[in-house]
Amino acid sequence: MGKNYADLHDPNAEYTMRELSAETMGVTAKRGGGRDVEITDVQTTMVDGNFPWTLVRIYTDAGVVGTGEAYWGAGVPELIERMKPFVIGENPLDIDRLYEHLVQKMSGEGSVEGVTVTAISGIEVALHDLAGKILDIPAYQLLGGKYRDKVRVYCDCHTEEEADPEACADEAERVVDELGYDALKFDLDVPSGHEKDRANRHLRPGEIRHKAEIVEKVTERVKDKADVAFDCHWTFSGGSAKRLAAELEDYDVWWLEDPVPPENLDVQEEVTKSTLTPITVGENRYRVTELRRLIENQAVDIVAPDMPKVGGMRETQKIADVANQYYVPVAMHNVSSPVATMASAHVGTAIPNSLAVEYHSYELGWWEDLVEETVIEDGYIEIPEKPGLGVTLDMDTVEEHMVDGETLFDEA
Repeated sequence: MGKNYADLHDPNAEYTMRELSAETMGVTAKRGGGRDVEITDVQTTMVDGNFPWTLVRIYTDAGVVGTGEAYWGAGVPELIERMKPFVIGENPLDIDRLYEHLVQKMSGEGSVEGVTVTAISGIEVALHDLAGKILDIPAYQLLGGKYRDKVRVYCDCHTEEEADPEACADEAERVVDELGYDALKFDLDVPSGHEKDRANRHLRPGEIRHKAEIVEKVTERVKDKADVAFDCHWTFSGGSAKRLAAELEDYDVWWLEDPVPPENLDVQEEVTKSTLTPITVGENRYRVTELRRLIENQAVDIVAPDMPKVGGMRETQKIADVANQYYVPVAMHNVSSPVATMASAHVGTAIPNSLAVEYHSYELGWWEDLVEETVIEDGYIEIPEKPGLGVTLDMDTVEEHMVDGETLFDEA
């Protein structure tokens, strides 16, 4: 029987507007439209990138599939497998309810922090991709719309001679001039030749001079062509961190990241308030409940949640909302494949206080081959208007680079 378009507003009509919309989205036109869609399976595949990326796919009875990614970590795929019974049969449009459902169901495995939160994050990202496809809208629209059309990317830089200030400056210049980035980051927890005992976290004067020289050479080389941040990876004592931050106040430091271990927030607050050098923290905290203390105590100048680790897209937005109340910018930590990188960019466009999203794979020649679309161009991610995240896995590349023993996803 042909379609009757005579009265799309008549609830008794053969085809309602909702059903017609469902058909245009490729969703089976059941009575009630997209609300009738159910999750049928959740699968993971780990890809051996510069980190072991855990890709997540959620399948539905409508034939629509959502793709997400969880931060790397031992046991994440097993935890996602454990969660499957809690989401199969559920409606993928109920993202918040499913998220809280998983947090409650996984409380015994520690859903307050750690790899359980990371595993939930991977499912949550895939749900945003899936819901966007079902509703025929980009994922950022699920977060309330966008503030900007493209999101800035900062490139985490490395060189074979990371302890050599001139080598770091050379690489900074190359990445800016040849690769087109205007935002960079370098490591400062590198050997200086002045160490006596690195276990005690104390920085000797020669070590501080060496780190200051790296900062000086890099920032002087790129000048106003790029912002440059520097990462300490939670290495130093409180006193040493304060002395290092004070030494760097005369240079154009975008931020100094994680100068002290993450556990003691009182020390973190003291270090941040002791210096004019901007201090960034956040990738080793979980959910808004943990990052809220950093922000409310003004123990951080820039907050750096890792989206596929901290709880997912909406949880990162909640963190940004708290940060915005304290006028704190957000620079998302990111060591992910193009999938979670694009998901982070969708969050970045949907929050007012976004500075940049990290890119940690510029030395990996096939990173962008993992998806069919271009992700980063001239140091920015243009936010796609396609439904969901706007990226499509290249299954040949996924299969080529899978971790040994992994199985490729089922076809949609």
